[in-house]
Amino acid sequence: MAAEPTIIELRAAALTRLNAASDLETTRAWYRDYLGDHGAVTALTKRIASLPPEQRRAFGIAVNALKTELGATLSERQASLEASALETRIESEAIDVTLPGRPVRRGFLHPTTRIIREICDIFGKMGFQTVEGPEVEYAKYNFDMLNIPADHPARDVWDTFHVESGESEIVLRTHTSPMQVRTMLGQQPPVRVVVPGRCYRYEATDATHLAMFLQVEGLAVDEGITLADLKGTLTEFARQMFGPERKTRFRCDFFPFVEPGVDFAIDCPQCGGKGCRLCKQSGWIELLGAGMVHPRVLEMVGYDTSKYTGFAFGMGPERLMLLKYGLDDIRDFYKNDIRWLRQMDRAWL
Repeated sequence: MAAEPTIIELRAAALTRLNAASDLETTRAWYRDYLGDHGAVTALTKRIASLPPEQRRAFGIAVNALKTELGATLSERQASLEASALETRIESEAIDVTLPGRPVRRGFLHPTTRIIREICDIFGKMGFQTVEGPEVEYAKYNFDMLNIPADHPARDVWDTFHVESGESEIVLRTHTSPMQVRTMLGQQPPVRVVVPGRCYRYEATDATHLAMFLQVEGLAVDEGITLADLKGTLTEFARQMFGPERKTRFRCDFFPFVEPGVDFAIDCPQCGGKGCRLCKQSGWIELLGAGMVHPRVLEMVGYDTSKYTGFAFGMGPERLMLLKYGLDDIRDFYKNDIRWLRQMDRAWL
């Protein structure tokens, strides 16, 4: 019976340690030390075979009773700890539904998308429909039918990206003007469209030039359209975009697909025409090129030039953004700097 005190001592030590366990990980360590394959109680079980025959029965009964008691006590302790842990978790993760929700970060449109939509909305109120066209274009539409044949000196002005093709000459469009031709080929006058889209030219990138840029083309063809209609349309656009106090200026310019051609400028929004760094002390800032559609362009699409006339214009949306918000580098639009884009979003509001 000398083994009984050892069992009693082992029981007391095991229960004391189990009752002191503060988490489930501690109870798992306790199980390994007492009831596991190499635990203290398991070691007592293995001693039964080495005892004298007259001691084996009583010792075995005592060890099994201890093992049963400790197993039951372990289950109760683990259940208690699990309930306590669940209660603590519920309290820590409780949600007060009366509190205001966390603000959701608001998405926003890219500045170039916004300026294009604003431009199209302004012209839309004047009766212009917005249409789009392909960026990979036949040279026939990009040059030839716009009065820029292969031997025309003006064709050298555009540094064009050419697309390899075994058939007709294909290019990345250098302007959105090909949609003038496509639109007129598809319908008879009256025509009033604006064409936003990307264009491509092989040129050096700097603060005011990119190899890929945006352009918005405008075209109106109908009976009796004159240069006065062009002037009135563009003046109204400038005042809608830059404020009703804007002054406008038209000067002669040359573009192969219009005759006469003009450049359209406004008095500097920064200095009001007094002269500053933005307008290079001139007081004026050029916005776009325009003119009356060349009769040859109308003839090539099958329009009767004795009956119909029209005007066209083309502008760079990024340039308008630079002027409207006092920016100085067109490359900022395409750096994907989220901080700059958020700043522009706030400026728009």
